[in-house]
Amino acid sequence: MDQMDQRLDPDAPYAHASFAGKVAVITGGTQGLGLATAELMKARGVAGLLLVGRNQTKGENARAELAGDGCEAHFLSADLGTDDGVEAVVAATEERFGTVHAFVNCAAATWRGTVWNTTADMWRAMLTLNVQTPGLLVSAFARIMKREQVEGSMVLISSIAHHGANEVLYPYAASKHGLEALVRNAAFSLMAERIRVNMLNPGWMDTPAEHEVQKKFHDATDDWLVAAEASQPFGRILKPQEVARGICFLASGESGLMTGASIDFDQTIPGTGDLPRGKPVPESYPWEAR
Repeated sequence: MDQMDQRLDPDAPYAHASFAGKVAVITGGTQGLGLATAELMKARGVAGLLLVGRNQTKGENARAELAGDGCEAHFLSADLGTDDGVEAVVAATEERFGTVHAFVNCAAATWRGTVWNTTADMWRAMLTLNVQTPGLLVSAFARIMKREQVEGSMVLISSIAHHGANEVLYPYAASKHGLEALVRNAAFSLMAERIRVNMLNPGWMDTPAEHEVQKKFHDATDDWLVAAEASQPFGRILKPQEVARGICFLASGESGLMTGASIDFDQTIPGTGDLPRGKPVPESYPWEAR
């Protein structure tokens, strides 16, 4: 099987029962990286999955694909930019499973904004979804894990952009850098409960969401991926399935006592090489709050 095949072979050497009997909650779990993570967890024996997303059709399709063969899968449609949405995720976890062993936060806002045009509304929306929501869910799931005496693991998905990023990712970069402080504090705070919290920072990745971003914000053509991959050192950009393996490593016992880590997962190395001079930043740039 080709190593970049879109489906992971459960009989491959790296597959094992690292999630046997466990329950996992994945926000942004209905497509791209979240769905790839759910698929790998199922291949590795997960007993329960709660997939959180906004698109009902994608959610139901993902649930149908993952349910069965020892896996109880559920989909919850929720707007994670609201308090009601966050509360609904916690309530659904309690109602469906009563416990949780792994929490993976893939949901995020990736809208563009520059130093010139990022408004107060843009800041509020970005920071709410990318920092406040994960923080609230970490607290809520920590309470469940402590109550159920679960030595759980949480993996929050950040971005290589947390190092600073480029001119059109002004609020996004700030939100992802803030997420790193959240992870380190939560990991320290929850250590006594034997709950681990880590952060994975993927770079440019081939996902449905990235396709939408390229089309909407960068006027890309449908075949943008061909040129994008040709420009990269390894001749391609990240695939969700390879990043999912990193997530499952952190979310399972494979990663041992690792906690509070922030791991870059990309073919770029911030702070090295020749950097281009700054260029004028466009003063207007499209964005959307939802």
